[in-house]
Amino acid sequence: MHDDDLEIAEEQHLRSLTAAEADGDERAIEAALRPRTLDEVVGQVRVREQLGLVLEAARRRGRAPDHVLLSGPPGLGKTTLAMIIAAEMTTPLRLTSGPAITHAGDLAAILSGLNEGDVLFIDEIHRMSRPAEEMLYLAMEDFRVDVVIGKGPGATAIPLEIPPFTLVGATTRAGLLPGPLRDRFGFTGHLEFYEPADLDRIVHRSAGLLDVPLTDEGSAEIASRSRGTPRVANRLLRRVRDFAQVRADGVVTLDVAHATLDLYEVDRLGLDRLDRAVIDVLCRRFAGGPVGVSTLAVAVGEERETVEEVAEPFLVRLGFLARTPRGRIATPAAWHHLGLTPPRTPDEGTLFDP
Repeated sequence: MHDDDLEIAEEQHLRSLTAAEADGDERAIEAALRPRTLDEVVGQVRVREQLGLVLEAARRRGRAPDHVLLSGPPGLGKTTLAMIIAAEMTTPLRLTSGPAITHAGDLAAILSGLNEGDVLFIDEIHRMSRPAEEMLYLAMEDFRVDVVIGKGPGATAIPLEIPPFTLVGATTRAGLLPGPLRDRFGFTGHLEFYEPADLDRIVHRSAGLLDVPLTDEGSAEIASRSRGTPRVANRLLRRVRDFAQVRADGVVTLDVAHATLDLYEVDRLGLDRLDRAVIDVLCRRFAGGPVGVSTLAVAVGEERETVEEVAEPFLVRLGFLARTPRGRIATPAAWHHLGLTPPRTPDEGTLFDP
């Protein structure tokens, strides 16, 4: 972008954030806090560099970039990167999700509305229907789809040409994608949980955009309890800001951050109610496991997908939970975090049989 374009974009960005703040629209505020260029993205250094090369090469060739697959736990920036890809290529972004594409006809309608160079973002792409997946193979590779008219022996397939486009797929469970679909992506990037130092930079950036007075200690405390996830960091910042405005002098300090996060039941490691419920049920009710994830989800009163995609990756990363062929087990660290003593086996005094 040229300097003038950047200034205009910055002004529009601040206006949209101010309007979202005035309306109290949390989702709009979250969207306005997202980075708008690759240079603004904090962390994910390897993915950012690789993706930058893909986009720059496409610009120099004057062609649409290869299809991109982004995987990783929720809240790490997959949607943000899709928006940045469209912005960097100065093309429109079309958004949809896998669960919304239940029939091949749904996908055909979306693809037929694309223009040359458009970026199509499909969130939760692993949840697309199988007929839609099979149609997508042809669209990604040959930029055409076969629309079937009629049924039975008299059915006719009419080929429909599609302008070259870039598909950006996002998934929290890349292992569920069929091999033929994964192979058609020219670039695959896996987003990792963020380090506290990167989250600290994100909190400082968001506080500046929201005009929130913030101390370094307050920012570090928010970052350390953000589960390695920028979305969580921005959400906690807004809650701490509210507490500071209502019950303090408006400045986010270490004490204010402590008081707020304790109020909202986010502990010193970033575990929230669901995380603690999972390890609490594992330890207290099932003696550390192993327990099937479906049983675990019922025990904590949540959907299986919520436990598997939201709580589990973070607990595994902390070393509180392990996956085994027989089910999930709580590690000694989980027992100690709850202030409990791990059970011992009669022979060697170790934990439960995994």
